Amino acid sequence: MAVQSSDLSRAGAPPALVAVQIGTPVETPLVRTWRRFRRHRLAMAGLVFILLIAVMGIAAPIVAPQDPIKTNLSQALEPPNAAHWLGTDPVGRDVWSRTVYAIRISLSVGIVAVGISVAIAIVLGALAGYYGGLVDMFIMRLTDIIMTIPGLVIIMAVVSVIGPSIYNVMVVIGILGWTGMARLLRGQILSVRERDFIAAAQSIGVSDARIMALHLLPNAVAPLLVAATFSVAGAILTEAALSFLGFGVLPPTPSWGNMLNAARSLSRLQENPWFWVPPGMMILLTVLAINFIGDGLRDALDPRTK
Repeated sequence: MAVQSSDLSRAGAPPALVAVQIGTPVETPLVRTWRRFRRHRLAMAGLVFILLIAVMGIAAPIVAPQDPIKTNLSQALEPPNAAHWLGTDPVGRDVWSRTVYAIRISLSVGIVAVGISVAIAIVLGALAGYYGGLVDMFIMRLTDIIMTIPGLVIIMAVVSVIGPSIYNVMVVIGILGWTGMARLLRGQILSVRERDFIAAAQSIGVSDARIMALHLLPNAVAPLLVAATFSVAGAILTEAALSFLGFGVLPPTPSWGNMLNAARSLSRLQENPWFWVPPGMMILLTVLAINFIGDGLRDALDPRTK
């Protein structure tokens, strides 16, 4: 006799068992997360935008065939025209080409810097949350000290000593950007380590490293993923600010920050908007798109979301 789904439901069977009994495929966590993420329209729009500019950055020689660092004073401050879609800057460089090539800088800094921060946060957060005691106290006090120092100020100080470059900016932002994620991961692991399956693993002699890698981190990674997404936007803003102030990517290498640096005077802002509006809009739209993606991930990974 066939078992009806309504009978199973009335009997208190879990939804997954009901689905199996009536032949409906069980939804995997990854598929369920993607389904929830797709319902967030702003997050999907942000994802499409980021993928689009990433493709533009990779295909920059095709999308923007003009040399982004070649100067031509005879064409300085030309308004947008057929030859230069977004006009030229004060030394005659093509603004469109520089804006497109700068995508590589901003996305590279965001991804690499946050990758470094996440690696540090995973190690320190996992150690603090799992071992507790003196290990936890030492790591958290170190975190508190670093969090009390103005981030941009210390980054500027370090970069001024070691020299401004894209690689130094990546490393410095990454090394100083782990604190919030480490505290978040520590809190998650403090909660997960008290569960029965962790005690069972310890009782049969599973090593601490294996417990952290295979049991604790997979159950605590969702909030870290969301925090890392928001940190990418923060790293892009930090790089733009450093480049604007002369401590980041230096000309002639194109960066949205150092492109804005050329428009510091009031006359440039009023009379020649075509060479500072594009990089400014790209910073705005990119950071906004990444924040939308972070919002979508937060909703998609929340177990309370239906």
